[in-house]
Formats: sequence, C-alpha cells, structure tokens
Amino acid sequence: MSQPSIVRTNTAELYDAYVMKNYGRPALTLVRGLGVSVWDDTGREYLDFTSGIAVAALGHCHPVWVEAIRQQAGELIHTSNLFRNPNQGELARRLVQQAGPGRVFFCNSGTEANEGLIKLARLHGIRKSGEEGKCIKILCAKNAFHGRTFGGMSATPQEKIQKGFRPLVPGFAFGELNNLQSFVDLVDDQTAAIFLETIQGEGGVVPCTDEFLWGLRQLCDQHNLLLMLDEVQCGIGRTGTFYAFQNSGIRADAIGMAKGLGGGYPMGAIWAAEKNAELFQPGSHGSTFGGTPLACAAALAVLDVMERENLLQKVQTNGAAWRTQLEKLWVDFPQQVKAISGRGYMIGLVLHSEPPPFVAALRDEGLLAVAAGGNTIRLLPPLIATPAQLDRAMVIIRSVLHAKK
Repeated sequence: MSQPSIVRTNTAELYDAYVMKNYGRPALTLVRGLGVSVWDDTGREYLDFTSGIAVAALGHCHPVWVEAIRQQAGELIHTSNLFRNPNQGELARRLVQQAGPGRVFFCNSGTEANEGLIKLARLHGIRKSGEEGKCIKILCAKNAFHGRTFGGMSATPQEKIQKGFRPLVPGFAFGELNNLQSFVDLVDDQTAAIFLETIQGEGGVVPCTDEFLWGLRQLCDQHNLLLMLDEVQCGIGRTGTFYAFQNSGIRADAIGMAKGLGGGYPMGAIWAAEKNAELFQPGSHGSTFGGTPLACAAALAVLDVMERENLLQKVQTNGAAWRTQLEKLWVDFPQQVKAISGRGYMIGLVLHSEPPPFVAALRDEGLLAVAAGGNTIRLLPPLIATPAQLDRAMVIIRSVLHAKK
C-alpha cells in the first residue's frame, strides 16, 4: 500500500473561525481513506469503525465505486426529475427486487426519506378516514432518532434534539420499544401509521425483537395502519441481510433508507408497496437533487460490489464470529462492559460509564468509533472489513479496557 500524502494546513483554525459550532470541536483532521483505514494530517493511520456513521458501506475509495463516480461525472451529473435518466430507473428496479413489489422515490438523506414517510402516513390517513387532518397520528418508539428536520425531530422524543425548536409537528405518540402492549394501547381511530427503526442506532443500538415486529405487523393489519420502517442506519447490508427487518421475515408497507445506499455520496430513498406508492401523485412530493445520474451511479456501484463480493454472507459469517469475541468482553471486563447489542456489523458496546473517555482512548490507540445513547459505543465497520481487521480492532478494544481496569 502506498503511503498517504501528508497535508498540513490550518484546518483547525479555519473551523474555529468559520464553521458553525453545532458540532463539538472535531478531534482529528482526516485527509485520506482507503478500505477500512483513514489517515489524519500527521500521517497517522486509524481503523475506521464509524464508516462515516454507517455511510461508507464499501469502505473508503473502493476502486469500483470510484470508477463509477469518475465515469458518470464525465457523462451527465444532474438533470432534475423533469427528465428520465437510465441510472435512476435501474436503481429503482434493483431496490424493488430487494424490498418487494412497489415503487421508489429518491431523495438526498435519511431525514428526507423519513419526512417522505411522514407525508405518506398523512396521505394514508386521508384515504382511511376520508378527511384531511382527522387521522394523522403516527406511533413511534421512545429513544428513537429519525432526523433533525421538523418532522424528524417530532418523531424523535429526545430533549437534546427537540429543545429550542418547539412547537413541533403534532400527531406523534410514543410506545416502549419491544413492548407490544404499549403500542396497542396507543391505537385509536386517529392513528395512521407505526414508524420505527428496526434497530435503534442513536438510541443505543437496540434491535426490535422478531416477536415485536410480528406483533406490530398484525396490529397494523387489524387497524389499517402503515408499518413504516426506518432503515437509514441499519439497512443496506449492515446486519447481513439487505434490510435489517428481513431477519424477522415480516412485510413492511414502506421503508426509508439512506447512508450506506450511496456508499459516501449523499443518497436517500423511500420504497413503498404499490397500493401505498400510489398515494403520491404529481405535485404531492419532490426533490431537486434526488436520484441524479451521479447519485444513482454511486448507489448502483454499491449494489454491484455487494453482489460480486458476496458481502451479505460475509457480514453474516464474520459478524457472528466477531459477536462471539465481543461477548467475552463483558465476562472478562464486568466492571466496564455491561452488555453487547446489535447484529452483524452494527454492534453496540454498552458500558457502565459515559462513552466519551472510552471513545477518546480508542482513538488514541488507532480505532475510530462513535458514541450512542444508553452509554453505548457504536462499532460500524465497513461491510468489506475482514476477520483480520475485526481481530485488530478487538486487540485495541481489549487493550483500552485493560488500561481502564
């Protein structure tokens, strides 16, 4: 592997002077990535188990993905949705193959996909009740995270997200994740949909149980509700199936996706079953940049590599072995590690203490990870991560845990 070029600038000073301070001050200046590794501006290498928060599904600068972007950028980048482009049609076809009969709408991000799902639920409510504004309630889960737009925030019952932005969008109610009865109790004639993450990411890497998802499916069928699943973080192969809910075998009415779909290029999408997709008619929803030739070329490259390199099976196999290693941590370090959660390459290391010091210690040892709610460290390696790279990460994790004994 060639050595990365070293770039030294006053980037930190530029951030301090000109970038809005809605994020904490970044700890590193990253200048290059390749595969599962990134390098900072001093030339130091890190294992990237953030994947840009589950975005870099193929790791950094995968040659197939890079070539697809490069070639498409030289042919056609943007046309708007006033015109067809071949890449969008082909990507829609392949996503329908994965999700089931239905149709796809393209946007630019996860929160945009979730906004579209909220609008879909409102339209279903009109269809169900025959009246606009009567059937608008959407049931979500406590500790959820669905984005930072007004609809996304309203579906996210976290004070740190909502504070300062009230009044929010009305019509949301919240049950306990994996407590079916708490959702049953919330259903009334004003309820249009149930909307939740198959695996809560920001909320602590907490999966829905199969029994809970099956119960919600039956509840939706009984009361003519849409079951809408937010697969923005947990989808696109991260758990070893294309969508995380496919582990349970249930059927969704609509799916929101983003992050790994573009492999690093901004990309979001909604899939809806045919009868629900028809709720969107010309003029009811749109996106200037959604589904551009360039964005769709990036996503098609992600799907191509996933198939050619058999990444779903590798995540299942490697993820199961990795999980076995991880579960030994709470046996060997019971004072620090409380539990292991998640599935595949979306793992939560649940601590007895606050995550930031542990995240910093991992970074100092060459492993990048990201904190989540519930004292959880999220480990989100690229889908291309090998057993040797997972083992290398385990050595670092054990070293840090041992040092903090």
